[in-house]
Amino acid sequence: MDKNFRVRVICGLGMFIVALVALYTFDSIPFKIIYGLFALISAIELISFFWRKISFWHVLLAIIEIVFLVCSSIWVAKVDRYHFWYIILGVCGYDIFAYLLGKAFGGKIFKKSRPFPHISKNKTWEGTFLGLLMSFLMCLTMMLIRGTFEFDWIYLLCGPLALVGDLYESFLKRRFKVKDSNEILIKNKVFEKIEMVIGGTEGHGGYLDRIDSTAFTTTILLLISIL
Repeated sequence: MDKNFRVRVICGLGMFIVALVALYTFDSIPFKIIYGLFALISAIELISFFWRKISFWHVLLAIIEIVFLVCSSIWVAKVDRYHFWYIILGVCGYDIFAYLLGKAFGGKIFKKSRPFPHISKNKTWEGTFLGLLMSFLMCLTMMLIRGTFEFDWIYLLCGPLALVGDLYESFLKRRFKVKDSNEILIKNKVFEKIEMVIGGTEGHGGYLDRIDSTAFTTTILLLISIL
């Protein structure tokens, strides 16, 4: 087990416990505050990309991502905790299983197992497919248990939307030539200890990496709910 994998597991479990406690206290208000802070720090990380190169297209790409972060914060403030569980199962389920199953089975079924080599070279066909499948099954199971399939079917889209959101953030990092979203902020003493909480110094990405999939997914869900 490599060091970065251990960091991912420990940080992931820690963040999940904190989110779970916040989700079930004071009508989820602490959770909504925490998510808003994550979105704010993510936006600051994104703006820090401009130290690399400022151009019209870079500004446009960053604005689009900030729109995702703002809309996702609005969606989180709007929904109840039961509907957010669809996001945890659908989005986080995809992220976790795509990573774990990709590590376990990547390259064992498809020899050329790199579906997005120019955007995210570590993704595999096996991990992507199995992550999407697990996301779909978990959301479907929750709908059948709650008996809300007719109203909540849109959450079956969480896996594919999470994939698109993750790829968009990877595309941003390629455009800005940044390895991790906290690459610049980690050098700032104000943020150094905050970034350490999520294992930033281990190449574990930044706050934007933690909610990029969620931000895109919830933005689309917000648009669907408005329509």
